[in-house]
Amino acid sequence: MQVFWFIPTHGDSRYLGTSAGARQVNLDYIKQVAVAADSLNYDGVLIPTGRSCEDPWVIASSLIAVTQKLRFLVAVRPGLMQPSLAARMAATFDRLSGGRLLINLVTGGDTAELKGDGFFLDHAQRYVASEEFIKVWREVLARSHDGESYDFQGEHIAVEGAKLLFPPIQNPHPPVYFGGSSEAAHELAAQHVETYLTWGEPPAEVAKKVADVRARAAKYGRTVKFGIRLHVIVRETDAEAWADAERLISKVDDATVARAQAAFANMDSVGQRRMAELHAGGTKRRREDLEISPNLWAGVGLVRGGAGTALVGDPQTVAARLQEYADLGLDTFVLSGYPHLEEAYRFAELVFPLLPDRLKSSLPGRILNGPFGEVIANNIVPSAPPLQAAQG
Repeated sequence: MQVFWFIPTHGDSRYLGTSAGARQVNLDYIKQVAVAADSLNYDGVLIPTGRSCEDPWVIASSLIAVTQKLRFLVAVRPGLMQPSLAARMAATFDRLSGGRLLINLVTGGDTAELKGDGFFLDHAQRYVASEEFIKVWREVLARSHDGESYDFQGEHIAVEGAKLLFPPIQNPHPPVYFGGSSEAAHELAAQHVETYLTWGEPPAEVAKKVADVRARAAKYGRTVKFGIRLHVIVRETDAEAWADAERLISKVDDATVARAQAAFANMDSVGQRRMAELHAGGTKRRREDLEISPNLWAGVGLVRGGAGTALVGDPQTVAARLQEYADLGLDTFVLSGYPHLEEAYRFAELVFPLLPDRLKSSLPGRILNGPFGEVIANNIVPSAPPLQAAQG
């Protein structure tokens, strides 16, 4: 079970749908979240993409030197960048980070945003372009290890003699992650990516997606891994968790929900439509209506685009729900919580001990026999800093 956290480059807060409780997201704060995720032994972080976010490649690059093991799931955007350039960026980042790059292939579903970026293809055409993009991207990187070039002529993309002089560390290339709910998305995943990601839908719906992508991949002689993107609200008791879920949207008003849902309705993303259906386009507001599956809460999606559901409950309950998804064949969990710095610690402290293979090593134990100051983790020996290479 791989557990990722999230870098909130579009903002962070204790409340959704309001500026109350908001905190400025600058480089110092982003570094705090990344260092926390790294030191807490999260496997990686997702860095979001879009015009509402800071640029993911710049952000990821700024975090290489302040982290040691953390992997970075960074977006490539067909239509907004050329595949050969994206391959060069990926190879450079992979080398500089010591092989810590993961790729998030993002086709995009907000037509207004895409047009603003100069990309005017419709939904079907975007998937054709995305397939061509990732095919070229993969081939250019794979051939770079042998110094070979690549030619390709497609409907939307063409390259002649595309070549990388400096290959990535990961061979043949950094793994590709991808999410999409349409038939075209499932077909692309089956043919071209290593891991298919779904947003947090009820387990029965996720099982259908997994089965469909897996069957499609088998036709091409491929196997695909699976993951899920979820928010988490975990507290020491169920009552506390549900109270904090309600508190998260306590400052959301009807006008804000209406504006958000109108914007989401203009997107041609099948995944976004499925998220909206979970809360009936914002008309469901009571807890009993927003809990769409045991402990799966759709309240986040009232005002947030993309991933709009959260697992809510005490540590044992949340761990059990994650295991339910794992039993469907999912092994990657991309999680987040508001605010992201505190919740990274809370989830790791409360839930990691309940998940398989989360504790990298057992904590040393010894009897506390004084003298006492504050009795707080006095039996845990501080870890030594990593050894630095000798200078000479």
